Amino acid sequence: MTRNLPTSAVRISEDISALAAITEPDHPYTRRAFTPMFLKGREWLSQRFEAAGLKVHVDAAGNLVGSRVGRKPGLGTIMLGSHSDTVPDGGRYDGIAGVSAALEVVRALADRNIELDHDLEIIDFLAEEVSIFGVSCIGSRGITGTRPDEWLTRKSEGLTLADAIAEVGGNPAASLRRNDIAAFLELHIEQGPVLENEKLDIGVVTAIAGITRIEIVVEGRADHAGTTPMGSRKDALSAAAWIALAVERFATDLASGDFHFAATVGEFRMEPNAANVVPARVTMLIDARAERRRDMEHFLTELREGVAGIAAQTGVSVHEPRTISDNPPTPCDADVLAALDIACDVTGARHRRMASGAGHDTAWMARATKAAMIFVPCVEGRSHTPEESASAEDIALGAAVLLEAVRRLDHDLQETT
Repeated sequence: MTRNLPTSAVRISEDISALAAITEPDHPYTRRAFTPMFLKGREWLSQRFEAAGLKVHVDAAGNLVGSRVGRKPGLGTIMLGSHSDTVPDGGRYDGIAGVSAALEVVRALADRNIELDHDLEIIDFLAEEVSIFGVSCIGSRGITGTRPDEWLTRKSEGLTLADAIAEVGGNPAASLRRNDIAAFLELHIEQGPVLENEKLDIGVVTAIAGITRIEIVVEGRADHAGTTPMGSRKDALSAAAWIALAVERFATDLASGDFHFAATVGEFRMEPNAANVVPARVTMLIDARAERRRDMEHFLTELREGVAGIAAQTGVSVHEPRTISDNPPTPCDADVLAALDIACDVTGARHRRMASGAGHDTAWMARATKAAMIFVPCVEGRSHTPEESASAEDIALGAAVLLEAVRRLDHDLQETT
């Protein structure tokens, strides 16, 4: 479909191509937070922000921020953005698409000499991806006051996280939580195949799934693989395989409804891991993600009961499933979702509502302000890989949706305050 959009696919393509060229040699596309290559990308973004007429600074949490002053001081700030750091050998679009789309909103406003009543900020969050310090969403947790104080003493390569935040221009000792953000919007590639398969332009994200990680330890008995009769074994791996299949079955049943659910046995360690020894011990880690908390509670109940049944059937010992981490789902704001739905209709974007199975900075922003996000399609739903790809035209349409939503929120937020 040919559309006369207020946003430019050409400018977005230029942004993304330029950042893609700033990568670790032989590791496309890699700009991990706190590395020299990340800082080089930040320097380029700063120049791009300034060229769009933004006043640029790095805030106390280490986020790169470009500001545009509104006509009515004191109304607060509408914020747009995502992140420019990547996973190792990651994609060109994860995070970057959202930063470029936010920047394009600013450029489109300037093209049309449109002033907003609210201040407008574009943000490149620090370390959305898991960093060298083993933690993620450092910048968004910082400005929402949800970054644990003990994180600052985490060490990597001789540096503390506090040192690293200072090196990127932040001030880890400063008070961080902001109370002026009236609304936050983020564009992101879907990182899944739904929009492409359904030939849709935009996913309006209703919630960020909660992520729970559960460890299960299976204790069998090491015996000689060649001499121990099959009926006399206590094979930890065989029991663990049954558990992995049960996880898949439970998750598939929960995913068959209208709400997002997924579970994966993502880590698996076997001991003694020798060809001629019956496995004695298996440790497995389950990653489970739910749009609704009650679905996660149901899964955990089924898992405990299923594991006990498999232990009784196989004769091995299975430790009680242990929850390693447990983050609840984060719903997006109803008012912002409504503005996004209307913006999709106005721009002619074919859209649907959907949950995000991946974590995003929006999940932390939603704890401090009205927040929501949109997805644009990515090729075959692939992400966190060099083959990750998305159309600049699709991102430009997403930016047009953001632009329309921002203009509506600029008016509507005044009506509700």
